Amino acid sequence: MSDENFFNKLLNFDSMITPTIIKILYYLMVVAVVIMGIMMLFQGGPFTFMGLLYIVLGPLAARIWCELVIVMFKVYENLKEINERGRM
Repeated sequence: MSDENFFNKLLNFDSMITPTIIKILYYLMVVAVVIMGIMMLFQGGPFTFMGLLYIVLGPLAARIWCELVIVMFKVYENLKEINERGRM
C-alpha cells in the first residue's frame, strides 16, 4: 500500500487506527497492573494477597477489556463489508 493511499484512507476514516492503539494500550495496562501488584506485595499485611490478585487477574481483566473493544471494531468492519457487497 502506498503512503499516499494510506494517508488518504486515514484522513477519510476508511482505515481504523484504534485497534493498533488498543494493542499498545493493553501492554501499558499490563505493565501498570503488575507494577501496582508488586508495590502492594511490598506493603505487606492484607495488601500482599491483593497484590497477588492484581498480578494474576489484572492482565486477564485488561485482556478481556481490550478484546471487547476490538470486537466492536471487527463488527464495524464486517458490517461495512456487508454494506459494500449490498451496493454491487
